[in-house]
Amino acid sequence: MSTAAAAPTRPRRAFSSLPRRHALLGGTTTRRDVSTALRHLGVPRSLADGPAIEAFEKSFAAYVGVRHAVSFAAGRVGLYGILRSLGIGTGDEVLVPLPTHIVVANAVRYTGARPAYADCDLSTYNIDLEQAERRLTTRTRAMLVQHTFGIPVAMEDAMAFADRHGLALIEDCVHALGAVVHGRRVGTFGRAAFFSTEETKTISTTMGGVVTTNDDELAGSLRAFQRSCEPQSASQAARYLIKLAVYHALTEPRAHVLARAAYEIGGSRHPLPRPTEASELHGERPRHFARRLSNGQAAVGLTQLAALAANLDHRQRIAKVYQELLASNGFRLPVSPTTAIPAYVRYPVWVADRSAVQKAMRARLVLGTWFTSVLEESVDPRYGDYLPGSCPCAEEVARHLVNLPTHGRVTERDAAEIAARLIAITQ
Repeated sequence: MSTAAAAPTRPRRAFSSLPRRHALLGGTTTRRDVSTALRHLGVPRSLADGPAIEAFEKSFAAYVGVRHAVSFAAGRVGLYGILRSLGIGTGDEVLVPLPTHIVVANAVRYTGARPAYADCDLSTYNIDLEQAERRLTTRTRAMLVQHTFGIPVAMEDAMAFADRHGLALIEDCVHALGAVVHGRRVGTFGRAAFFSTEETKTISTTMGGVVTTNDDELAGSLRAFQRSCEPQSASQAARYLIKLAVYHALTEPRAHVLARAAYEIGGSRHPLPRPTEASELHGERPRHFARRLSNGQAAVGLTQLAALAANLDHRQRIAKVYQELLASNGFRLPVSPTTAIPAYVRYPVWVADRSAVQKAMRARLVLGTWFTSVLEESVDPRYGDYLPGSCPCAEEVARHLVNLPTHGRVTERDAAEIAARLIAITQ
C-alpha cells in the first residue's frame, strides 16, 4: 500500500465524536418498519398468516422484474427449494463459488448432492470461471453465481458458461438486491435466484428469503414446496418482530454503547432468535429447517420495499465516499464489471493485517469481517466438505478482507471519518 499519498482533509466533525463501538454494522431498519412490526404484534392473529405474504411476493417480483417470487423463512430454504425443484439430488454436483456462507453449502448437501467449490477472482470476489471449469465433472448439474457484497457477476460470461456445459444457472443475490447488469436487475438471469432479508442485508424482516424466477413450471414446483414447508407459529413470528424492534434500538448510535454491552453480556442466554443454528455451523440440518415466511414479517418487507430506492441511493453515495478516499491512498478495492451497477450491502476493503486493523479501529468502530472463513461461520470448512488449500484465493480473502457499512444510519461524514481512520492506521 502506498505511503506517499496525503491523507484526505478531515471533515469538521472528528472521528472521536462518534460513539464508542459505533453501531455502523446495523441499521437496515427504520422507525416506520418498527411501527409496522409493533402494529402486527398488537394483533396476534395477523402474525403468522395473512394477505401481506402474497402482497410482498408480488411487489418483490415486480421490483426485480420477474413473473414469480416465492417467499420462505430464509434464503437458504429458498435455495434448497430451487435445487429440489430442479431434480438435483444424490450423486449430483453443484458448482458453489467461494467464499460463501456455510448455509449455502448446507442447502446443496441437504439434497444429497455434493458442492464442488470454485475459487474467486480477487478483483471482484466473484466466481472465477476458469477455476470453475476445472471443477466440472460428468455429475455437475447446476452452478451458483454469488454477487458478492452486491458486486454483480459478469452475467453474460456466466450464462455462456452454463449454456456451454448444460448447467442450470442459479443466482445467489443475498447481498445484491437492486444491483444491475446490462440494464437488468440481478435475479432475472438464471433459471432462478434467491435473496435474503436477514437482519444484516439490504432490507430486513429479521429473517427471510425470496426466490425469483421466470420459469412457470419451476415456480409451480416452488409453490408446492412452499406449501409443504412448516408455517411459522404466531409466537415464532412475534419473536422475529420483537427482535427487529430490539435490533433497531441496539443499533441506534446514541444508545449503542449501553445497548451493545447489555446484548453482549446476555450472550447465548438471550431469548431472541439467531440467524444460524448451532447444528448448521457443523453442516447438519436443523429440525425446523424448511419454514415459510410469516405475515408479520412480510408486512415489514413491504414497508422496506417501498423505501428501497432511497435505501440503494444512500448506499451508492456512501460507497462512493469510501471509493474516492481509499483509492486515492492506494487501497485495494473491488472492481465492478463495466456493464454493472453494484448495490453494496457492505463495502469490502483488502488490508494487509486484518487483526491489527480491527484492534486499532475497535475503540470507535466494530469492523465488518464477513468471510473470516471460506465457509463463513462454519465451525470448520471441512464440515461443508471443503478440502483445505483447494481454493487459495478464497482463503486469502478470509485472511485479509474487512467490510465497511453502507446502510442508512451511516452519514457521508461518518464514511469519510471511517476512511480517514483506515488510512491513518495503515500508513
